Amino acid sequence: MRIIAELPHPDFKISILYMNQKYIVKIEQGALEQSYKIPEMDLIDGVNSVFELLDEEFLKRVAARFTDMRKDYKDAFFRYNF
Repeated sequence: MRIIAELPHPDFKISILYMNQKYIVKIEQGALEQSYKIPEMDLIDGVNSVFELLDEEFLKRVAARFTDMRKDYKDAFFRYNF
């Protein structure tokens, strides 16, 4: 697996990796991570198509999912400790 690109973003660390004819989009925020595997054969223009997939609407949904993930973790941690 190798990193082929990193995209600047104010809220996340976005890395695009390539392995076994798949692009892997890894988005990190603190201790949380989301990843998406995209088969190379599903894309018309290789990595450029991956950049197009990461539009504003997609990244808004990623941010909302991170919020939900953080809440789920905090709730589970609270149940564990109390």
